[in-house]
Amino acid sequence: MLQPKPAIEKLVPCTHGGIDYSELEKLGISSETILDFSVSCNPFGPPPGIREALDNTSIECYPDSEASQLRYLLASQLNVAPNNLVIGSGSTELIRLVAIAYFGPKDSVIIPQPTYGEYEIACQLVDADVLKQLMRKESNFHLDIAETVDLIRKHQPKGIFLCNPNNPTGQYLAKEEVERILSVSKDSLVILDEAYIAFTENAWTSLDLVNHGNLVILRSMTKDYALAGLRLGYAIAAAPIISVLKRVRPPWNINAVAQKAGILALNVDGYIKECGTKIQEAKSFLIKELTYLGLSPLPSQTNFFLVEVGNGAEFRQALLENGILVRDCASFGLPHYIRLAPRTLPECQRLIGAIKDTGVYSHGS
Repeated sequence: MLQPKPAIEKLVPCTHGGIDYSELEKLGISSETILDFSVSCNPFGPPPGIREALDNTSIECYPDSEASQLRYLLASQLNVAPNNLVIGSGSTELIRLVAIAYFGPKDSVIIPQPTYGEYEIACQLVDADVLKQLMRKESNFHLDIAETVDLIRKHQPKGIFLCNPNNPTGQYLAKEEVERILSVSKDSLVILDEAYIAFTENAWTSLDLVNHGNLVILRSMTKDYALAGLRLGYAIAAAPIISVLKRVRPPWNINAVAQKAGILALNVDGYIKECGTKIQEAKSFLIKELTYLGLSPLPSQTNFFLVEVGNGAEFRQALLENGILVRDCASFGLPHYIRLAPRTLPECQRLIGAIKDTGVYSHGS
């Protein structure tokens, strides 16, 4: 049988949060009954009016490959030029476009660990070499910038992925830390993934760093506006980088419904701020209650956090059988942890009740 190229032969799909529909089918559980704490999207759903407005979206014509109306509106709100933006089918598509455009066989790319698994998948697709920098529990998995700088100077990588705030740890690099990395990476492309920036405490703006000329900022409207079923993200970078990404972007990559939803969402004033306040309230509740149960939530500056539970897979399974899904972090190399993203306060109360009812918290450390 015809075989794929060696890099693809070795490829192992990345594990993600969210509902595994085949798993639920085997367990005889309806997906409609599941409370999903495993994904870090806005738990309050899309802004009001979007669902109804999408009913009138034209789907008989090809969509605009440039997503022009959405891009111009986004550029205006971010105060950047339209040619500093490219829209993607979620930020994960843009991660792969970056790898296709800039990395090749035997290029070295630094990826701090643990972090989002799709960075490594994108590098494997183009046969690039991944250099892993381990973040340690002793520092709550905060990135050691001095160590990163040493790695950059030693290996002169073609690329560096920085998830900020980091998934799954919730750790957030200061602007000075990112600037230090940029200052020693003049021949490297730095990909700053800000997929979770909308609900991050004391977030700083990275947009003025784009003029360094070797930075790509990624963001996710999917997570901000609860549009996971449509897929919508964007990249901000210097115009020459955006031009390159557009050359490798598939035509019509953003469907008409996603483009319309993005435009409608951006026109709803104050929605993200309103949701952010409620998310912080729910997060505070969960941390307080989990701590009371003897579990160990780790510090996080965004809307999700790690909890040390002893055996993440067992903890997840016990709750799943009670209709609640949490993220087992074994795929991040953290088998003793789960990741939680707050939902509404009543739903968070139900999660705490389920943990008490199952007695699963007795596995905590």
